[in-house]
Amino acid sequence: MSELHGNLSGIRDSQIKLIEELYQYPVGSDEFLPPDLACILAQHSANINREISIYISRGGDVLDITVGYLDNVSLAELSLRRSRERLSMVRCIHTHPGGSARLSDVDLTALKTLRLDAMCALGVDGEGRITGVSAAFLGERVDGVPQPWVTPVFSLDQLPQEEWLHQIMVSDQAVLRGEERGMDRPERALIVSTDSQKSLEELEALCESAGAEVVGRHLQLKAHPDPATYVGSGKAGELALEAQALEADILVTDDELTAMQTGKLEELVGIPVVDRTTLILDIFAQNAVTSEGKLQVELAQLNYRASRLKGQGLVLSRLLGGIGVRGPGESKLEMDRRYIRERINQLKGELKKMERQRAIRRKGRERNAVPVVALVGYTNTGKSTLLNRLSGADVLVKNQLFATLDAVNRKVDLPDGDSFVLVDTVGFINKLPTDLIEAFHSTLEEAALADMLVIVSDAASPEHMAQRAVVDEVLAKLGAQHQPRIEVLNKCDIAPPASVYSLPGAICVSATTGEGLDELLAEIARLLRVRERPYQLFVPFKDYSLLNDLRQQGRVLEEEHQDQGTLVTVMLEAAALGRLSARYGDLASQQPDAADA
Repeated sequence: MSELHGNLSGIRDSQIKLIEELYQYPVGSDEFLPPDLACILAQHSANINREISIYISRGGDVLDITVGYLDNVSLAELSLRRSRERLSMVRCIHTHPGGSARLSDVDLTALKTLRLDAMCALGVDGEGRITGVSAAFLGERVDGVPQPWVTPVFSLDQLPQEEWLHQIMVSDQAVLRGEERGMDRPERALIVSTDSQKSLEELEALCESAGAEVVGRHLQLKAHPDPATYVGSGKAGELALEAQALEADILVTDDELTAMQTGKLEELVGIPVVDRTTLILDIFAQNAVTSEGKLQVELAQLNYRASRLKGQGLVLSRLLGGIGVRGPGESKLEMDRRYIRERINQLKGELKKMERQRAIRRKGRERNAVPVVALVGYTNTGKSTLLNRLSGADVLVKNQLFATLDAVNRKVDLPDGDSFVLVDTVGFINKLPTDLIEAFHSTLEEAALADMLVIVSDAASPEHMAQRAVVDEVLAKLGAQHQPRIEVLNKCDIAPPASVYSLPGAICVSATTGEGLDELLAEIARLLRVRERPYQLFVPFKDYSLLNDLRQQGRVLEEEHQDQGTLVTVMLEAAALGRLSARYGDLASQQPDAADA
């Protein structure tokens, strides 16, 4: 005799044996559901106060009996056909104890997902009497998915046995007709967090940036995620049912998962599981444009996957020994590990070359005394829009997280004729993966090595102060804590009035309208000049190239042409003076006294 499956806790052995006897119940080829079988099933369901499902083949065999809970039962995938496009040749009959005979959304999703011949529900009252029977069958496909249609609720004695059996044959042909699934259909994501509502909302924004459609959200506040399944087995069962009802393609978690957690959760939920780190890596992979950006993303992905390769224990280990007792070679797991190690080393070498080229360009800027100002801040705060507005660039702007990935440098001219290089860096985010920080070190160090930081916050976001704290954390990891800083509140044109006072001393701007940008440029110019001091230098005609260098590396305030050359009053940084003295001889002795300055 076949065994009873499902939630058997608390059920007497004698009751289990009685239910298992239904495996031997004869179902005629002309019966969709024998009335006697329906009554016995309803009585058992009332006795244990749980749903019971049975699978019946077209030949009349009872293939599976499963016990669930009061309001749901897990349905196994069982098919007598190899083709997943055809119906499974199996119909499901299940009870609704204490409920109506109407089919739920979960029932209809299971019908579509498992390609059942039919899904039938028996309403059962507390005494075990059947209150009604309804069924659903599949029809033609729409967007690649067969669409169910539901019958009215019938009393058991009026059950249209022959008509429902005939409908199975009609459905078997109908599911092969209709529209194919569109290739551009977005993935349907069910998201879950154990952190906070704010974090869950950010996870939804990340999913949308990755191109997924969020169809369901779950928040389960836990001090520490479950070490085995992240959310716990009970919650995982709820997620499995909701994933069926919403036809979700993936489950996205708000934290990084271990390989064990991912595998166990996928097993319980029945759909692929993607964690926050994998999601962010996917967004980076979509948005990387330059060669360096693509290499950095690949390196981060490989570093992440390397720690999550799963094998089968000692079975996959290479056999050890000498001649004649060696094994057949490397296992698939070892080959994957070796490939990843080799590819990581190759990527690191290529990125090292690009980093050296970046250092050469940086030294060129230093020789020319061109200051660097870096735009940093939380992702999607409007840094790229601000760069475009200040420099006239055409950097990609989208209202989504991580739309700009690669560092962009643009020259910006100040009103007094000076200039600086403005750098737009990748946006920061809460729980930024460590692998990304390491892989994007050469790009993120633009912030660490900049002469000044312009920290951009989104004044229109109610979370901008929490986001600002995250920016400080990431800057600390990068060692970018000592440069002069300018706090900027962007989007002030649409921000609540109170938010413009949340950061004392911050400059309120709107990168869209241009409001406050003159004040921002003036503050940048003021801070850049704090390091300058006035010098009065005499430039003889024989060293007239010095005059050109002074104009490039400082601000010439006054020129007085004399018989032997030109007397120049210039604002210079100490480092620039040192470079010029090394080339033209000691110039510091010609500095005027403080009164002259």
